Amino acid sequence: MDQQPTTTRRPAFGGRAGRIVGVVATLVVTTVAVGLSQGWGRTDQTASPPTASPSAASPPTGPAPAASVVLNSTDDAFIQLLIPMNEGALALIDHVDTRSAGADPSLRALLNDLRAAHQAELRDLRGLLAAGNVAEQNIHEGHQMPGMVTDASLAELRAAPDTEVPSRAAALVRAHLAQTVVLCRGEQTAGGSPELKALAGRIQQARAAELSALDGRPGATGIPQVD
Repeated sequence: MDQQPTTTRRPAFGGRAGRIVGVVATLVVTTVAVGLSQGWGRTDQTASPPTASPSAASPPTGPAPAASVVLNSTDDAFIQLLIPMNEGALALIDHVDTRSAGADPSLRALLNDLRAAHQAELRDLRGLLAAGNVAEQNIHEGHQMPGMVTDASLAELRAAPDTEVPSRAAALVRAHLAQTVVLCRGEQTAGGSPELKALAGRIQQARAAELSALDGRPGATGIPQVD
């Protein structure tokens, strides 16, 4: 006899995805202007186990919390956007390592530092999702989000001659770092979780230092300096 499996009823993904995308738009636009406003409620979902990522020496982030945390819709949107942004940056760094341009000592050192910091941040962001009982969902896949290294931009980089790789990579990295600063400011303004707001503050400080290290490289100009 067929048995009806016991499941937990969860809200339709489309509705929740729409709410998160709306909060992301608010996070980006209103941070640049006068601040953010909150509105959407969040429905908790069963957590996915955090994915372990290698950590670096002296990362800019703290350890993932062991206790449960409460994430509001801005917190959720911030994490769900920053995870794919960091993963895109890591894909860029890995590609540059395979090119002869990766032999540039200063570029290699900078990208290695970025790799270590981004891996540590992914660990902490996923730890907060798990502590908040929220499933990780890449609702921005295929979207042209500001500062995100997309499949299209990676394809262009792969097709570029080696002589253009350093400047192209620097421009993509700078856009990613600068947009992350904007998002971190928004999270600290409208976020609800003290743990995540503190993490966003540490990431913002790290991004400011990384932007300073990137200044002066070909292709690293053209985006206003953030502090």
